[in-house]
Amino acid sequence: MQLGIFSKTFDGQDPATVLDAVRRAGFSAAQYNLACSGLPAMPEAIAPGVALAVAAAAQARGVAIAAASGTYNMVHPDAAVRQAGHARLDVLASACAGLGTRLITLCTGTRDAQDQWREHPDNHTPEAWRDLLQSMETAIAIADRHDVLLGIEPELANVVNSARRARDLIDQLGSPRLRIVLDPANLFEVATPAEQRDTVSAAIDLLADRICMGHAKDRHADGRFATAGQGVLDYPHYLATLKTVGFSGPLITHGLTAAEAPAVAVFLRRVMGEAGIEATA
Repeated sequence: MQLGIFSKTFDGQDPATVLDAVRRAGFSAAQYNLACSGLPAMPEAIAPGVALAVAAAAQARGVAIAAASGTYNMVHPDAAVRQAGHARLDVLASACAGLGTRLITLCTGTRDAQDQWREHPDNHTPEAWRDLLQSMETAIAIADRHDVLLGIEPELANVVNSARRARDLIDQLGSPRLRIVLDPANLFEVATPAEQRDTVSAAIDLLADRICMGHAKDRHADGRFATAGQGVLDYPHYLATLKTVGFSGPLITHGLTAAEAPAVAVFLRRVMGEAGIEATA
């Protein structure tokens, strides 16, 4: 299993600087954000040299580009905003071969017009689900055209707010392009240890055939997000359950500072070892 980190954890607007920092901190993979190439995260255009520079910097440093961040609000209440997001997704997907990855991570979105990570009561309406299906159908057509995979992440604040909703989306769309990015800290806010473990186990069992990436952050006991290893998430259980279902994809940490990154790499390697998982160099 490759151990990786969000590239945007580190300062810099060129891939060599950022991926140097990734490697020095103890990681062999990155979820790349084009902000680290001096562009918007979802640009309207990507020059061919931009993608090739990322791939060259990654190869020179022995860092795999595990995914490209392609988050936009797929159920924004304004259809024009959704369409603009689709257009930028097409641009990003066309650059993935040059970047050296086949996976784009997405956000299933919220009806909140200002913040794609904030819950909204209309997320639970049939209309929001309908718009998500339409957006995903557009995204899948883009993925088919460029031969990429689309990773969605169950998040409490989004329309796909649980493993069950993610499974429903997969089953309704029926596309092999649709994959799961699993972050257990996004499946609960406050839970007893037993409840937490049950939730994580059930999610992994339900989505096992589609999990392409694990995420690694944490929760404080009061529900606030925390850096991996500094909260209440049962990491040995999480990783052992991933191993049980045969997962061997990358584990990508985020929600931490650059200064915290080396210690998080040490922590994650330790718990991977405790779970009998080898962290590839």
